Amino acid sequence: MHRTLPVASSPVRDLLALTSRPEVISFAGGLPAPELFDQDGLRAAYDHALRDRSVLQYAPTEGNPALRSLISDRLTARGLPTSDVLITTGSQQALALVATALLEPGAVVAVEEPTYLAALQCFQMAGARIVPVAADADGMDISALRSVVASSRPSMLYLVPTFANPTGRTLSSSRRAEIAELASEHGFWVVEDDPYSELRYRGAAVAPLASISDRTIYLGSFSKIGSPGMRLGWLRAPASLLRTLTIVKQAADLHTSTVDQAACASYLTHNDLDAHVARLCAAYGERRSAMISALPGAFPDGTTWTDPDGGMFVWLRLPGSVDSAELLKEALTHDVAFVPGAPFYAVAPDHSTLRMSFTSNTPEEIAEGMARLAKVCW
Repeated sequence: MHRTLPVASSPVRDLLALTSRPEVISFAGGLPAPELFDQDGLRAAYDHALRDRSVLQYAPTEGNPALRSLISDRLTARGLPTSDVLITTGSQQALALVATALLEPGAVVAVEEPTYLAALQCFQMAGARIVPVAADADGMDISALRSVVASSRPSMLYLVPTFANPTGRTLSSSRRAEIAELASEHGFWVVEDDPYSELRYRGAAVAPLASISDRTIYLGSFSKIGSPGMRLGWLRAPASLLRTLTIVKQAADLHTSTVDQAACASYLTHNDLDAHVARLCAAYGERRSAMISALPGAFPDGTTWTDPDGGMFVWLRLPGSVDSAELLKEALTHDVAFVPGAPFYAVAPDHSTLRMSFTSNTPEEIAEGMARLAKVCW
């Protein structure tokens, strides 16, 4: 008998196909700005890597030793002491490996409400039962989490604590400490998905949850600070679990692209990634401000939205009983797009919500896109 998985296609991916027309201003996909890719630096890195023909060969499952060392050193310098990582084909694969290794069918996964859509898909494919945890402006509500832990006994907690997808919220330091205590007390794993924390435009950095909890599996990515096309991510976990996850990866794909790993190692060795990230933050910070400034004129009175300190997203809730999916249909006729919020909910969707990304459009394009939305929303 074949098992049929009740997992729908990602509406974000489906929407990207609808917004591919050049005249559409899309606030839908969480895409880095292509004009800000360090194309020259990456071209040189690939050229350097390909001087060694061994990069065209099979390679260890754990990943390129030089790249693992460079990433470990970088994480350590950013306040997360790290001795080794597992290189993955994007952090999405890292999440899939964790689900495969740690989740039995029927296992309970607690998630922030709303949360990253592809994580919900991953847990659904693993046969897990997903239990939402309420959140507010400071991230996951700890009293709500305590209640879920007591009633549902989750084996895993998944969250994007810094500049969350889709809300842009950041979990406060005090709540991170409380989550670490709960994980230690009740023995569940915390999966800290952290693709956005380096994209900070104001305020002080918040220490990763993994820096205060040995029950935390930390996922990172080169996609938002380098290039998503390279499909490079990494996973940091306690040594015994890291060995298990390496075996799971070996069964999944043997190893991540040898060429891309070697090129990334070369890039990190010969380029100043911090300087590149600073350039990204300057550009994205300006775009964030352009979107926040334009929101009052684009959406009706009573609309609320987040005001993120970094990342890629603003999360909105429309007044009354407006269905953002229906609103999107009208918006597309005006050549502007966003993502309806309902798919980001595990159980009971709020149809009045929507997500908007500011990174892939210039301030001028953002202003024009918001003017188009005003014609739809007012």
